[in-house]
Amino acid sequence: MMLKLGVPSKGRLMEQCFDWFGTRGVKLSRAGSDREYAGAVEGVDGLELVLLSAGEIPRELAAGRIHLGVTGSDLVREKLADWPSQVAELAPMGFGHADLIIAVPACWPDVDTLDDLDAAAAAFRRAHGFRLRIATKYHRLVREFLTQHGVADYQLVDSQGATEGTVKNLTAEAVADITSSGETLRANHLKILSDGLVHQSQATLYAARGADWGQDARVALAGLTERLGLTPCALS
Repeated sequence: MMLKLGVPSKGRLMEQCFDWFGTRGVKLSRAGSDREYAGAVEGVDGLELVLLSAGEIPRELAAGRIHLGVTGSDLVREKLADWPSQVAELAPMGFGHADLIIAVPACWPDVDTLDDLDAAAAAFRRAHGFRLRIATKYHRLVREFLTQHGVADYQLVDSQGATEGTVKNLTAEAVADITSSGETLRANHLKILSDGLVHQSQATLYAARGADWGQDARVALAGLTERLGLTPCALS
């Protein structure tokens, strides 16, 4: 059985992934036209490249349909409940950095911390009769984070795009979103809470605990980890 490696299928994340493996002696490339999702591998035996969207890779790892996958650590933690039981982290890769943060309107002068947000949420519910809305697509991570820090009287509303604009559009009072520089937040008159960092994400190489780790796959994994300079991983 070939060892299946899933990587992002397009964009800068794919290019950076190819570069990361390439500098370690494993050449990954597209096979065929740009419209084809087929890949080729040189430099290690028994490895098959599978091109997927970054958002699909956690699901494919959890299902055991790929042995290895590169995706954002935020996506693994958001999409997989009890993720350490389903995947093993082999290597943070040093690119694709982004922070998942909580941000509120810059015009809220008295809301700078999570404790302030909790107080503001309680006051908001008393004044309006419904819970303060936080727009996000990271429901699991944000809910766990806010619960851990004692924030109540809020509701998460789903946002799959342009999350920073939901406050201006009056569909939310605050946001929880990924940011790299914070420029888009500032452009939309939002500020990050001083203790509102939920997760620091980066591209990470994972192994699927539930994949079929037969002898051929284990031999290929040993060859790949040696080539990449990684510590062998116990998957059982």
